[in-house]
Amino acid sequence: QVQLVKSGGGLVQAGESLRLSCVASGEINDFNVMRWYRQVPGKQRELVASVSSRNDSFYTEPAKGRFTISREKERNIVYLQMNNLKPEDTAVYYCNILFPSRGTQRWGQGTQVTVSS
Repeated sequence: QVQLVKSGGGLVQAGESLRLSCVASGEINDFNVMRWYRQVPGKQRELVASVSSRNDSFYTEPAKGRFTISREKERNIVYLQMNNLKPEDTAVYYCNILFPSRGTQRWGQGTQVTVSS
């Protein structure tokens, strides 16, 4: 069973930076995509960025230019470096790993990121 353990998050002021990390463990030998989502109360969880095991990355509009997703393939760690944070980035952030060939995904526990103005 694949498990995800996250770290990072917290309270920062606008303009500051934070780095989130997430470690995946278990049977992770096939092609996969590690993703970061975020969710605010009353809204749907939204994709922030993703990176595949082939190191192809993707960013949604809110993340472009400020966030960087990266991964250490050998250790199955995914990072989300968030710079120039804004109050609207305040959310619970979740890591996720998707296995397209299996048709399955796993979620990590959320971590709160709060950006004060």
